[in-house]
Amino acid sequence: MEEMKGANFEIDYSLCGPNAEFSVKRRLAEAVWYQTPVPRATMRKLLERRNWPGIRDCAIWFGLMGLFAYLTLNLWGSWLAVLPYLGYAVLYGTSSDSRWHESSHGTVFKIDWLNNVLYEIASFMVMRESTVWRWSHTRHHSDTIIVGRDPEIASFRPVQLFKFFFGFTGIPAAQTYFKKLFKHSSGSLF
Repeated sequence: MEEMKGANFEIDYSLCGPNAEFSVKRRLAEAVWYQTPVPRATMRKLLERRNWPGIRDCAIWFGLMGLFAYLTLNLWGSWLAVLPYLGYAVLYGTSSDSRWHESSHGTVFKIDWLNNVLYEIASFMVMRESTVWRWSHTRHHSDTIIVGRDPEIASFRPVQLFKFFFGFTGIPAAQTYFKKLFKHSSGSLF
């Protein structure tokens, strides 16, 4: 285990596997990250949370999804229904992930309960069990992209192109979601 090199070496991405220990020994884990040279006062002003932009953006987002859903239903039975359905699908599938991420950090709204409501809605939309993913995401930000320490590495090495592109369908995420949901609901986290 001294060297992690070799043509046939299988990388263990689990948090309890040998690569987790290796990452700590090699000082890859718990690293000191780059800090921007922006003065602290300026950074605080940039990071100031406000409610109105989040409320406005969520109203536009849900409003557009509602409009596209309405148009899809009214055009159902015609090929024209495909266009608003694609608009709905794009807004549902892409925007919900970014809202999930930012609301989990509490950066969308100044009021915490609004962040939590949006987080729960977005977790449902992206098929992530909210409690487990909140902890997983915290762990992810502790040691980002460190093998054996980051549970949210998106693409394992070597990259398997079929699996990578198949992931865009959402089918693998849904399968993983239901397995984790049943496991968590039975009282087990691992």
